[in-house]
Amino acid sequence: MMTRNLNILNEFNVLYLEDDDSLLKQTRDMLGDFLKNVYAVKTSEEAMQVLKQKKVDVIISDILLENENGIDFLRGLKEDDNVNIPAILTTAHTDTKYLLDAIKLKVENYIVKPINLKELLNTLHDILIPLIQEREIQKNSNIIRTISAITDSKQVEVVKCILDNLNEKNELVASYSDIMQKITISKPTLIKLFKELAEKSILVKVSHKTYKFNEKALETI
Repeated sequence: MMTRNLNILNEFNVLYLEDDDSLLKQTRDMLGDFLKNVYAVKTSEEAMQVLKQKKVDVIISDILLENENGIDFLRGLKEDDNVNIPAILTTAHTDTKYLLDAIKLKVENYIVKPINLKELLNTLHDILIPLIQEREIQKNSNIIRTISAITDSKQVEVVKCILDNLNEKNELVASYSDIMQKITISKPTLIKLFKELAEKSILVKVSHKTYKFNEKALETI
């Protein structure tokens, strides 16, 4: 039996769409112990507002909502080329029609109510683990390409430190002193590195102690 590390879930945000107040609150509270954020809403209109304002990694939606259909909501999202978010459908019904619609929509899973928390968490894990692996591959690629843009071998540690401490907006929030507490490096050498990365538009200062890591700049290296 495969052992899943559910601790990885605390890096991700979930949008949960359910029109039953009691189930919405109960499931939100249970998921809240494992996930970074659970955005719980009752209508597709509220769900769209969350998607516009927040970073969402997975959508969980009931099929039969009040005056709405969760499948139609997800279908509308999938028709938008700018939205590519994995989804889980929940329903109290086992009608074959809904299952076929879910298959056609290529949703990641279909869970019948009452929702089993373990099943839901395992499903979230299996959906999100490829995203983590993809992030690691991308980070390692960024390290290699960034290293190729500099010459001082001591700076490699700093580059790794920068990439390891990027937030979800791909920003580093740190001062020179913060980095020097983690890595033994002189301030002039550190300033020189930041200047080199800035000149190549790899690390762009956006505000005091905040730098944006620009992956697109690596494409030209």
